[in-house]
Amino acid sequence: MDTKNMSWGIVMLLAATLSWGGMFPIAKPALEIIDPYYITLIRYGIAAVLFVAILWFVEGKQAFRLNNRLLPLLFLGTLGFAGFNLLAFTGLTHSKPEHGAVIIAMMPMITVLLSWFLKGHKPHTFTLVTIMAAFLGVFLVITSGHPQQAFAGGKLEWDLLFLSGAICWVAYTMGAERFPDWSPLRYTTITCVLGAIAIGIITFVLTMNHDIHTPTLATLGELHWTIAYLVIMGALIAVLSWNAGIKLLGPVNGVLFINFVPITAFTIGVINGRSFSHAEILGAAIVITALISNNLFLRYRQQMTLVKS
Repeated sequence: MDTKNMSWGIVMLLAATLSWGGMFPIAKPALEIIDPYYITLIRYGIAAVLFVAILWFVEGKQAFRLNNRLLPLLFLGTLGFAGFNLLAFTGLTHSKPEHGAVIIAMMPMITVLLSWFLKGHKPHTFTLVTIMAAFLGVFLVITSGHPQQAFAGGKLEWDLLFLSGAICWVAYTMGAERFPDWSPLRYTTITCVLGAIAIGIITFVLTMNHDIHTPTLATLGELHWTIAYLVIMGALIAVLSWNAGIKLLGPVNGVLFINFVPITAFTIGVINGRSFSHAEILGAAIVITALISNNLFLRYRQQMTLVKS
C-alpha cells in the first residue's frame, strides 16, 4: 500500500467516524422537539435524492436497474435505514448519546457473532474472549455500574433499542455480499432510496393513527443546522467516506477507526459540560481495548497465514 493511498484512507475513515461520533450528541436536543420518525424521514429523504444524483453522475442510468431483485433490496434497505435509524433515534430520545456511540462501536463484534450464527463461521477463542469483554464494557456503560438501577423503571430497554439498531445495520452491511457485482455506491443508493420509502410508509401510518405528529415549518426552520449535519455529514459524507476508506485500507485496518465514534461522543459530552461516572468511562475503555486487541490478533493471524503460504 503506497503512502498516498494510506493517507487518503486515514482521512476518509476519520471523516466518517468523527461524523458518526458527533451525530448522536447533535441529534439528541432535536429529538426533544421533533419525533425520531420524522427526523429520520427528512434525513434519508434528502440523502436519497443526493445519492441518486451522485450515482447517476458516476455510473449512469444503467446502475439503477434492479435485475429482478427488488424484494431483497427492499428488505435490506428497510432493515438498514429504517431499522437502524428508527431504533437508534427512538433509543436516543430516552438515553444518552455516549451510550449509543459505545454500542455502535460494537458493530465489528456483532458482525463476528452474526457470521457465526448465519454462516457457521465460528470465531477463534481469543475473539470470543474480546467479544465477551466488549459486552461487559457496554453493560458497564449503560448501567453506570449499577445494574439494579438499569433494570428498574425500564431504563435498560432504550439502550437495547440501540443494540437492536446496530444489529440491523450489521445485517444490512453483510447483505452487500449478495451483490458482489455492484459498487458500494450503487448498493448504498438503491437501498437508501427503498429504505426511505419504507420510512415514509411507516411514518405515514403512525401519523394517520395519531401516534406521532407532523412537525411545523417553524420547527424545521429551527432545526435547519441539525438536519443539515445529519444529512450531509451523518449520512452522505460519512457513508461515502467509510466505503472509500475501507477500500483503500482494507477491512482489518479500516474497522479499527470505529473506535473514534465513542471517543468523539464522549469528547463532545465533556465540552458540553456533561459528567460521566467512573463505570461509564471504564466501560468505554474496555470496549475500545477489546476492539483493538481483536484487531491486533487478526493482523497477527493474517501475517502468519501469509508467511506459511
